[in-house]
Amino acid sequence: MELKGEVSSGLGRAHVFMAQPHYQDQFKSILGGQAWPGTLNVRVDEALLSHYIALRQKAGIDTLDAPDEAREAAASIDVEQHTLVRIRGFLRDGVSFGGASAFPGTVTVDGTSVPCAVLIPDLTRHVDVIEVISTVFLREKFDLKDGDRISISL
Repeated sequence: MELKGEVSSGLGRAHVFMAQPHYQDQFKSILGGQAWPGTLNVRVDEALLSHYIALRQKAGIDTLDAPDEAREAAASIDVEQHTLVRIRGFLRDGVSFGGASAFPGTVTVDGTSVPCAVLIPDLTRHVDVIEVISTVFLREKFDLKDGDRISISL
């Protein structure tokens, strides 16, 4: 599966979650090393939204906020061959850190590729924004700015 879209700014809070040792231990098994403490947000192309919705559905995420046509099209997309890795949540000092689902893949910009994973938090407001994790700071590695186009292969 190929997901394409434009880099976009997030809320700037992912680093709080990504830096947690409990998550980092689990990311190592997916990425082969420690994840950069942040995510790259990518607004998925409208034509490919149904593919991302199909992944969200496989992850068990409610997709009622997605456009009807994307949800309907997602039903016909086979995502069984894509590996879903479950990221367990935890409780620390009375604060709950939720779980997530990760789909290993590769992000490609201008012909250069880096291993990554599409991370779908159990609790998210994003319907059309993909959160990408990697062992490298993707914005710096590829000199990315909001609006730049990237491709993610799963």
